[in-house]
Amino acid sequence: MVSTDHCPFCFKDQKELGIGDFSKIPNGIGSVEHRVDLLYQGVVDGKLSLSRWVETVATTPARMFGLYPRKGVIAPGSDADIVLYDPTARTRISVETHHMNMDHSAWEGYEIAGKVDTVISRGTVIVSGDAYHGRKGHGQYLRRGLSDYLV
Repeated sequence: MVSTDHCPFCFKDQKELGIGDFSKIPNGIGSVEHRVDLLYQGVVDGKLSLSRWVETVATTPARMFGLYPRKGVIAPGSDADIVLYDPTARTRISVETHHMNMDHSAWEGYEIAGKVDTVISRGTVIVSGDAYHGRKGHGQYLRRGLSDYLV
C-alpha cells in the first residue's frame, strides 16, 4: 500500500517562513493528485506487474481500511467505482495543469506514461478526459469494518 501526508503548502507565504530559519518551514509536499500515475511508472519500468499495481492502489487499501469487498474489487455487489486508465497517454506534470491549490510542483516538468481517462462512481461518469463532471452530494459515507489484516 502507498500513502502520502499530502501537505499542499505554497512557497509564497508558507514555505518562505523558513527563510533564515529552516525549522519554520512547513513540512511535506503535495503530490496526491499524481500518486497513481507515478506508481504506474513502476509498471512502465518493469518493476511492478499490472496486477500488483492494481493491488497496491486499490485492493490492499480497501482491505487495510475494512472496506473490502465493497471497494477494491470489481464484482457483483461491490461499489461500482472504476478508473479507466490509458496506458498509451503521456502527461507532463506541471503547476500549470495540476488541480492542487499550490504554487509549485515537486514533479514540475516530469513526463509520465499513462493517464486516468475516465472515472465512474456508482455508475455515473464523474471524470471524462480532463473534465470533472461530478456534483455536490454524490459522495456516500461507507462505514468501515475491521481491517482484513486484523481478522
